[in-house]
Amino acid sequence: MSREDITEALGRLDDLTRRLRRECPWDREQDERSIVPHTVEEAYELADAAARGDDAKLLDELGDVLFQVHFLSLLLEERGAGDLAQVAEHCRRKLVRRHPHVFGDAEAETAGQVLRNWDAVKEGEEGRERGVFAEVPENLPGPLLARKVQRRAASSGFDPLTAPETVDAARLALEQIAADGADAATIGDALFALVNVARKAKVDPELALRASAGRFRSRVEAAVTLAERAGESWNEITDDRRLSLYAQARLNETQESPESP
Repeated sequence: MSREDITEALGRLDDLTRRLRRECPWDREQDERSIVPHTVEEAYELADAAARGDDAKLLDELGDVLFQVHFLSLLLEERGAGDLAQVAEHCRRKLVRRHPHVFGDAEAETAGQVLRNWDAVKEGEEGRERGVFAEVPENLPGPLLARKVQRRAASSGFDPLTAPETVDAARLALEQIAADGADAATIGDALFALVNVARKAKVDPELALRASAGRFRSRVEAAVTLAERAGESWNEITDDRRLSLYAQARLNETQESPESP
């Protein structure tokens, strides 16, 4: 697709967004506080499509997120605080500034060096809060918040554990729960340690957990189906029978997809 095609497509989406804002009663009622929950939901749906490797779904969800950007930019424009062009230009300048190894004289041979440069540039920007954990959103989902603070600490130079050592730390946290019992603090420490393992392995802990929850859900649903086919009620059979059906569902899944974890 040419630059002209892209520009025309974005212009048509902008025209549509403005018309919806004028003519649709629901769109007219929205403000940032009411629309952002939808933005977050669309972002999660986009992440799910990416994790599944579903390109058709990814294209669809990218469009939904792009509409959110257009809509929120229009709200800025309506009160004279900015517009879509300013959003795009501000983003472009920020990306140039935070990639000095591409647009300047800095060097970065690894992804870790890129992140350290990024955080150093960001901390020096005018109007930014100062500190290792400045501007870390407190409303991030737990796994993402844990990874964010770990990344910030690492960018400041505090990242004492190697990848194998993070596994050992997670194992020790779980052993402490087994020995002393579970409470909020010990479970939190274990989860934090596992997020550190994921970070070192370059695995998104939020998406990994969601994928695991999805696999568990699918297996339970398959086990319920197996029970129904056998003329049994899932809620009335014994625990041992439920476990047996769940194991069968996992086995069937593995046979259908040998690469399934």
